[in-house]
Amino acid sequence: MLDSLPPWLQKFLPILFLLIAIAVVVRRLPKVDLGHSEGFRRRRTFNWIPLGLAYAFLYFGRYNLSAIASELDKAGVLAKDHFNEIDGAGQWVYGIAFLINGPLTDRFGGRITMLAATAGSAVMNLLMALAFQGSIAGELDGEGLKSRLLVLNALNMYFQSFGAVSIVKVNAAWFHVRERGVLGGMFGILISLGLYFSYDWSLAIAKSFDYAMAFWVPAGVLIACLGATWLLVRDSPGTAGFQDFNTGDATSGDTGARLTAVQVVARMFSQRVIWIIVGIEFCSGFLRQAVMKQGRLYLIAIDGRESFFYKNWGMLMCVAGILGGVFAGFISDHVFASRRGPVSSVLYSGMLLGAVAAFFFLGNPMLGWSVVFMSLCVIGVHGMLSGTASADFGGSKYAGLVTGVIDGFVYLGGGAQAFYYAVSLPKGEEAKLAENWISWPGAMLPVVAIGLALCATIWNARPKSSGGH
Repeated sequence: MLDSLPPWLQKFLPILFLLIAIAVVVRRLPKVDLGHSEGFRRRRTFNWIPLGLAYAFLYFGRYNLSAIASELDKAGVLAKDHFNEIDGAGQWVYGIAFLINGPLTDRFGGRITMLAATAGSAVMNLLMALAFQGSIAGELDGEGLKSRLLVLNALNMYFQSFGAVSIVKVNAAWFHVRERGVLGGMFGILISLGLYFSYDWSLAIAKSFDYAMAFWVPAGVLIACLGATWLLVRDSPGTAGFQDFNTGDATSGDTGARLTAVQVVARMFSQRVIWIIVGIEFCSGFLRQAVMKQGRLYLIAIDGRESFFYKNWGMLMCVAGILGGVFAGFISDHVFASRRGPVSSVLYSGMLLGAVAAFFFLGNPMLGWSVVFMSLCVIGVHGMLSGTASADFGGSKYAGLVTGVIDGFVYLGGGAQAFYYAVSLPKGEEAKLAENWISWPGAMLPVVAIGLALCATIWNARPKSSGGH
């Protein structure tokens, strides 16, 4: 019976069943009772679902170039090393843009900046679609396409960088610290769904139509998200007709004058725990992109397009990320009393095992499973630190800037891996031999070890606040 369903639906069914199972389990978990009314909970749900979907679909318009990079390389349209240069520049623009976009989010609110993210990314995707149409029509040669994509992808990443700070900024006002572990798990789920849309949908669209359509479609979806965000999302309970409350984070009870961005950053980096978190997230960014992007390039070089992992990359990354996010959120709130450090330590230990396995499994089909396991762990860490700890330690008042700085280091790490692998990975015929890819897992091993050591130092870290509800 399942064989009669369209291929895209067959791939989505495992994700749908997993989400249903998770929803059932989460509903049966012990609730953190903070006295919220049923009406408040319902309105909060209608606030974060459209916001969360907008964030997930931003990934659809961010990783679509990565999803078709192997096809572009194989077709001689865009070489693998050129893609890594474009990707590396985009990653660093994303990371540095937080210095601008974090303060803007704190100033204007997450709703407005999510509107900017979806609108800006939609326009950049439209322009990239036109660039590919020019390439297909022979109006743009390979060097011209590379130059245009370098600029457009960098601009896209600038607008994309509003996404994470916007969702954390809005949710910081709607969720108490004691509720944010599971919320961090939801953050991981949104990332995972976005990766599924990007890798499996973008590839399927490009194969069914042409490369340009892998950018036209995300642009259309982002325009729909723009409308939903405008209609439904509000920055805080107070702007949605409910009473604002003490969220128990670092700025709870702070009624003083707003600090400048420089003052916030100075206060941030006066805390040892922030230095450690940005170090961990730099490592997480390196590992996350090394797994997702270089792993895909490895698969097509060694196993080709018919590999199970290549054909189902988005679905596997999505399932792994969902499991990692839910696991991280559950143990944070229900095992480690809403501490994020122990969760990160557990997940980094898993990443170390995965990296060691990847090193020894080069050329072995088991490599795919070790990489999927690493993805499970790294998305869980990212949800806990960028999606949750940033709001805890920055507080709802400065969540935009603090999230931006922390998430910026994720993408600085991602850019570092892109530039490193652009020169270290094998090219041409050499790329077809698994043993020539030793630099791929080889570079991940020391990064994982450093990240794990840093995680162990923040085991008992908690935000200082006035507490209360």
